[in-house]
Amino acid sequence: MILPYLVSESPKNSYKKQEKMKKENEKTEVLEKIANGITWWVGSIPSLIVHTLFFITSFLLPMLHIVEFDKMLLILTTVVSLEAIYLAIFIQMSVNKSHEKIEDIQEDIEDIQEDIEEISEDIEEISEDIEEINEDIEDIQEDIEEINEDEDDEDHNERAKNVILKSNVSSNKNEIKALKDIISQLQNEIDLLKKDE
Repeated sequence: MILPYLVSESPKNSYKKQEKMKKENEKTEVLEKIANGITWWVGSIPSLIVHTLFFITSFLLPMLHIVEFDKMLLILTTVVSLEAIYLAIFIQMSVNKSHEKIEDIQEDIEDIQEDIEEISEDIEEISEDIEEINEDIEDIQEDIEEINEDEDDEDHNERAKNVILKSNVSSNKNEIKALKDIISQLQNEIDLLKKDE
């Protein structure tokens, strides 16, 4: 007995399904383009002119005794009703498409806001780290000063070590200053992003 969940689709069947879905999507896209074109045309000046000429002609036909007035009204009412029904459908399709686009944009905005919040948190953490590093540097400098005060007759090598330590501290200060500049640039960019929202 073959269990149904163990039977897999053949690649040929899967390919056929994909092709069928692709054709259906293409048909839908073509219909949406036609609907958008009709909706755009109905709201244009040429449409106004065509409809005006159509109504004038419709009322002139009974006056010229080409068609009876009752028949003209029946045909005119039917045509206008059908046109209104299709226009309502086309307009609703456009509204639905616009609504989908708006939802996509809202999702993108929410993602951007989350990213901004994460960046803000990272900047705060980096700022705290820099403050801790500054405190450590101050402690090291105080230790160096104490060592310098206590040392009266230390040899030249000890003094050289202290000079190296001071230069390292100075180098660290420069790096911290560069980090602070980067943080302020990031903070400015976050403020700009928040203003753009």
